[in-house]
Amino acid sequence: MNLLAEHLDGKVTTICRVWALTRRDGVVLGFTDHDRALSFDGIDFSASTGMTARALEQTTGLSVDNSEAVGALTDVAIREQDVRAGLFDGARIRAWHVNWQNVEERRLVFRGRLGEIERQGPSFRAELRGLTDQLNQPQGRIYQRPCAAVLGDADCRFDTGSAGFSVEAVVTSVANGVELRLPGQSGLVEGWFQSGRLTVMTGAAAGTVSVIKRDRDIAGQRLVELWEILSPAFAPGDRVRLEAGCDKRAETCRTKFSNFLNFRGFPTIPGEDWLVSYPVSGGNNDGGSLTG
Repeated sequence: MNLLAEHLDGKVTTICRVWALTRRDGVVLGFTDHDRALSFDGIDFSASTGMTARALEQTTGLSVDNSEAVGALTDVAIREQDVRAGLFDGARIRAWHVNWQNVEERRLVFRGRLGEIERQGPSFRAELRGLTDQLNQPQGRIYQRPCAAVLGDADCRFDTGSAGFSVEAVVTSVANGVELRLPGQSGLVEGWFQSGRLTVMTGAAAGTVSVIKRDRDIAGQRLVELWEILSPAFAPGDRVRLEAGCDKRAETCRTKFSNFLNFRGFPTIPGEDWLVSYPVSGGNNDGGSLTG
């Protein structure tokens, strides 16, 4: 009989929850909702992290088990720059019920991965997705007009390091955490980096990545606006890398990147209006093309 089950059959129980998180870079972090640290399987589970996991929803069959983790971004183990750098994206999660008086009495109750991470001021909220969530992921090609590839990935095959498609520059000023001023980039038209990626190369926020909302030339300087606020550690003088943006259109792939052979969309696929169209009495019903 399971030791934990014997403990639960007793009149008094001393149960807590612990969970281990394995980041993409292999770093393992342990947390518990108990008031003191615990340790087993070579993992130290800290009680002073401010990270908690809400009740786990467990189902039968192929339905997805899910939960939610919330916590503070001020903890030593959970730094905002690491979250922004994507180190926690898809991190593996294991959760146990443990008798804190004897950690050998425990039961694994959840195994999965971190899903979407949402910042809320100085804290964060993250989805915990069970193993069956992988069955919900699209497999194979998706038939759509825009390109389904990510610029520079194995499907796109475009080298974003090519001359003119990525530049490095030192930030001269930062406003509101999202508006950056850089030295002017001659030869690159306005909007060249729109929808592209900005990566912080140096400074305390090194490794932080953000998506570019728009970029403009103003008085000989490049004004870059981001979709999200960068790390508070980001400051003028940091060096950043800008990569050209792609709006997923066939025309952009052909004219901007000369990469149409690797375009992963279907620009001539009929739209929904064509699929549900039908003949009307006032139309030219001669059997010709409905698209004109």
